[in-house]
Amino acid sequence: MAIKSDYPIRILHVLGSLNLGGAQSFVMNIYREIDRTKFQFDFVIHTNEKCIFTEEVLSLGGRIYSCPSYKGVNHIEYCRWWNAFLKKKSFALIHGHVRSTASIYLKIAKKHKVKTISHSHSTASGSNIKGMVKNFLQYPIRFTSDYFLACSKDAGSWLFGKKIIDSPKFSIINNAINTESFIFNEDIRRELRIRYGINDRLVVGHIGRFTKEKNHEKILGIYHELYKLDEKSMLVLVGEGDEQEYIKKLVEKLKLSENVLFMGAKTNVADLLQMFDVFLFPSLWEGLGMAVIEAEASGLECVVSSEVPKEVDITNLVHFIDLKTENSIWAKKVLDIGTGYIRRNMQKEIRANNYDVQVTTDWIEKYYNKVINS
Repeated sequence: MAIKSDYPIRILHVLGSLNLGGAQSFVMNIYREIDRTKFQFDFVIHTNEKCIFTEEVLSLGGRIYSCPSYKGVNHIEYCRWWNAFLKKKSFALIHGHVRSTASIYLKIAKKHKVKTISHSHSTASGSNIKGMVKNFLQYPIRFTSDYFLACSKDAGSWLFGKKIIDSPKFSIINNAINTESFIFNEDIRRELRIRYGINDRLVVGHIGRFTKEKNHEKILGIYHELYKLDEKSMLVLVGEGDEQEYIKKLVEKLKLSENVLFMGAKTNVADLLQMFDVFLFPSLWEGLGMAVIEAEASGLECVVSSEVPKEVDITNLVHFIDLKTENSIWAKKVLDIGTGYIRRNMQKEIRANNYDVQVTTDWIEKYYNKVINS
């Protein structure tokens, strides 16, 4: 279909869902700030379920469409859905965040004369069969998309290859946050600690989906060692995911149920960070690790794995440890840095490193115009 030239220009974002996740947080942070008289976001998601951000998207004027979940055996159905959809709907460009099927929907989009952007948010798909299949499916993206974005150079190189990241079609875009909302607030900290019965206990926190790459089993192993050093301490886990029930059973097996708080998926991340003392992030891999940037913005000391890209270290609050290091050493580090420090306002440092959402939003508005007019 022909693209309408009047405002707002409609940009289609392709995501797995509109639940909490790195890509989703990136898009929503931009969506809240972007000039919606000029740009409107619509979404194709691979689920029929109502998601955490569904109501907010609709309130901001966005439209949500559900496509079939790709299973390989339904390849023809998936292609037919996208063909039919793009025959009926008009978009200035498609911004794809789902990489496993991007070579399919981006190719169909080009057939319908829609400009395309592929965005890399990660540096691995996993080492199991599912990961191998994803790697196979996503390899053609570098030959299919018109333009390429990534949250870090590592994420871009991994998904698109060196030739692309050395070309003018590639750009790094910082994931960004509303720095104002993350400034440390003693009143919020006190209120939440009273509400959850934490009071003066040492709190180790983690925010992330219960998926393999977030390495919750390692988190629990580290906390088990910390518990031996401080039985009053607590572990707070924010998020949901496929491995959540498994981790809950491990907590019961280790007899730590009284010390581990599962909070589920939450949207008030900025507030929850206030009540933590240390942010623990031993990921197996990350495109960047935006949760660490958010933790730094709240003035939290962070203990992260050496697999997390070094670009995440934008303050003096990040401590890298090799994943092979014994859990007891991780625990000792957490205990050593988790007490006695004063939380500071880190807004200046975050903004200086271009992780403020308004800076990023201004950049992407110009970028969208450039892509559309290319």
